[in-house]
Amino acid sequence: MILELKDYVGDMKRCARCSLCKWPPLAQMKSWRFSNNCPSIARYNFHSYSGGGRMALGLALAEGRLDEITDELLNIVYRCTACGACDSSCKYNAELEVLWPIYSTRAHLVGMGYLLPEHSMIIESLRKEDNTMMQPKADRGKWAEGLDVKDLSKGEKAEVVYHAGCLYCYDPELSAIARDTVTLLKEAGVDVGIRGSQETCCGSIAFQLGFQGEFIKFAESNIDDWNAAGVTEVITSCACGFGIMKSVYPLLGKEMKFKVLHITQYLDELIKQGKLKLSRSLSMRVTYHDPCNLGRKSETYVPWKGEEKKVLGQFILREPEKIVHRGWNGIYEPPRNIIRSVPGIHLVEMERIMEYSWCCGAGSGVKQTMNDLALWTASERIEEAKSVGSEAIITACPWCERNFKDAITEAGDNLMVYDIVELVRQAL
Repeated sequence: MILELKDYVGDMKRCARCSLCKWPPLAQMKSWRFSNNCPSIARYNFHSYSGGGRMALGLALAEGRLDEITDELLNIVYRCTACGACDSSCKYNAELEVLWPIYSTRAHLVGMGYLLPEHSMIIESLRKEDNTMMQPKADRGKWAEGLDVKDLSKGEKAEVVYHAGCLYCYDPELSAIARDTVTLLKEAGVDVGIRGSQETCCGSIAFQLGFQGEFIKFAESNIDDWNAAGVTEVITSCACGFGIMKSVYPLLGKEMKFKVLHITQYLDELIKQGKLKLSRSLSMRVTYHDPCNLGRKSETYVPWKGEEKKVLGQFILREPEKIVHRGWNGIYEPPRNIIRSVPGIHLVEMERIMEYSWCCGAGSGVKQTMNDLALWTASERIEEAKSVGSEAIITACPWCERNFKDAITEAGDNLMVYDIVELVRQAL
């Protein structure tokens, strides 16, 4: 198994309860209004709902100090988007793992037979229909009807496979973005194909909820299918899919004979090469929202194994040296390069960006099961976008777009939300 709670006991014991996981580093703050980084602690204002609070809970679980697993405990463990902001903030000053102990706590609880009833619907949908949307597997490829694109599941060959992801396949309002993506790639001369009704979930939600068996099944199946198809590149528009493929798939130890790229990386290169020419002016003041899974969570995770020695009673030396993932190497510049390439667009940055970006609120099953937290979190980001005078918020993740649109509709706001592919299509 990938997640073992015992592997993180050292990190959980060394958590000093300093609460620095609750905010961006002081040097990154620009105002008190947008000085939080964790939606859960900002919303519920009780330490257990923070990264450090969940570390304490995980340690108690690992050491057998919990007399019973209550509904309240499960609510605390899962009322979290697993955005990783606590992890990035902690690592500004320390080298503790915060996010992976949370993942491991969930996996441990699932192994004990505990889960929220709301999550059982998602997992059953994965087991029966290969998607998280409670929709028929047979309908997965309908978004591409009439596109004249190669279908690898029918034996056709292509250099590149486009993985749409569950939400783009089944959300009728967002499916047009997947269609536009394939159209853009074909117009640029890319030899692209899809897997149609045989495409399956990336396994991201299963992993984040602690269902390791289900995650491994989907991840290994995807790797095997893409290897067998002979593709050299897997492109996805889904930040969640990209993040899990880049950060966790390599831990399975299976050979991946292909590169994984997010559509923003690919479009950025096509624009630089002159294969896509953005000539139509779009006069608009916009801001860009960094999806967590495209940014700080997309670094390939390397779990540390070795020996620790304490020096002078307090300093920890590790052999071999630990690779610390601080979120610095996420996909931050390609989306911004694309936006700046559009004539007439004025890009303004929000206060919390890149590795310290505020979450959209939809991640880790929260959108499907705790929509109140998801919408509140999105509304905070919308206020931040409006505070810099933005007319529209651009993102590169279907879950972010879906949640922002829902929050704007509920609030009766007029801020526009665009996927970056929509922006490119409009500018051609």
